[in-house]
Amino acid sequence: MLWILIGSGLLIFSPLSFNITLPEEFWVRQAVLFVVMVMIFYVNKEVLVPKYLFTTKTTIYLTIILSLCVLFMFFIEYFENLIHLKEAMHKAFHPDGGKPFKPKKDIFDVFTLLLLFLAAGISTSIATVQKWQADEVARKELDQQRIQTELNYLKAQINPHFFFNTLNNIYSLTSIDVERARTALHKLSRMMRYVLYETEKDQTLLSKEIGFVKDFISLMRLRISDKVQIDLQIDEEYEDRVIAPMILLPFVENCFKHGISSINQSYINIRIHVHEGQLVLETVNKIYPKNVNSPENNPHGIGLANTKRRLSLLYGNDYTLDINDSNPDQEYQVKLKIKI
Repeated sequence: MLWILIGSGLLIFSPLSFNITLPEEFWVRQAVLFVVMVMIFYVNKEVLVPKYLFTTKTTIYLTIILSLCVLFMFFIEYFENLIHLKEAMHKAFHPDGGKPFKPKKDIFDVFTLLLLFLAAGISTSIATVQKWQADEVARKELDQQRIQTELNYLKAQINPHFFFNTLNNIYSLTSIDVERARTALHKLSRMMRYVLYETEKDQTLLSKEIGFVKDFISLMRLRISDKVQIDLQIDEEYEDRVIAPMILLPFVENCFKHGISSINQSYINIRIHVHEGQLVLETVNKIYPKNVNSPENNPHGIGLANTKRRLSLLYGNDYTLDINDSNPDQEYQVKLKIKI
């Protein structure tokens, strides 16, 4: 389509504005010129630009393409002389024969040379744009592969981190109440099914993610003492949407890891609700000193750090995370908003 437009505009419609009857030799020359322009276009686009220009051999490229255009210009001039075009054009413009024909001695046809340069320039531009587009697609594919690999790695770290803590809880419970330990194992098995099947997907239903969090909190209730007060507020009615699996657990888990004291009264406040298209998680717990040398007791440990990275990779600017651990009340406060 593009070549039809160029050929028609430059080589057919423009000559028709001469208001004279053009000889057949002229149209033959136009057809040859069109073929030459197409040849330069594709030779330049498919061979010269990739082989020389894209490999930083600019001087060689310019030498070849300029020489090629000049060479084809001479070919067009030779072809015009071969078919006696100039003499035929003289007769078309002077049908009365009043002015004798004098052949030009110029060897350069500037107009023809400019047309050939135009074909070469357009082909160079198109080849450059196409290469840029291909490179951009390849870069995005590599970025996507890198992000997916990193997400898989982060999830692989989060899951063992969670099970390590949960199994420790059940181990402690077996020496206190076997029946409660069995109940804990049943809940853990249900949670394991969620981890095994849902984390293989990029997204899961919000109802499943909230159900998983509820199971976790219920499991933790079996272990903690009466000194810990848990205020849990989770919306029961909300529009079920999709969310990244296990994105809420590290924040909830963090409350139980670092907000419980074996001596003092403790409290954990957890609220999950949906507001104006955003999932909102708010947690508050008291900060109790732990063994800072233990990676499992580090409040900025592996699970939370990886979750922050996952949030950044998955949601970009569609989430906000505010963590306040330096307030006068010695509380660890988290407010996470995710656009869903």
